[in-house]
Amino acid sequence: MIGLDTNVLVRFLTQDDPGQGRLASEALGRLTAAEPGWIGREVMIELVWVLERAYHLSRPEIAEAIDGLLGARELVIEAADRVGRAAVRYRQGGAGFADQMIALTGQEAGCQRTLTLDRKAAGLPGMTLLEGASS
Repeated sequence: MIGLDTNVLVRFLTQDDPGQGRLASEALGRLTAAEPGWIGREVMIELVWVLERAYHLSRPEIAEAIDGLLGARELVIEAADRVGRAAVRYRQGGAGFADQMIALTGQEAGCQRTLTLDRKAAGLPGMTLLEGASS
């Protein structure tokens, strides 16, 4: 298994730098189901953040990219089920992808609730606004 960093996935998905895009595409093209690439949860969260902030992609565009990565036989995505559920929720609006992942992680860990100061995140199942929060 070969670990993949966020910047490799960004270049593969955006192809905004011809040289780096080619290198990323070639590297991913060498992956197989027997010798897959591994994408950690943190990479997925950072990938969404970069695609939103630096590339100004829409939620549907980003969710479609996540779906593509999840469907690739050549990739193993840590907590793939959670990533998929977070992508569905993210596509629908409301709290961001990272908040979706945090809420799902807390639920799956058996937390009674996850405290937050973020009003949008507090609307997610399993999340609770910390009393007295004003943000």
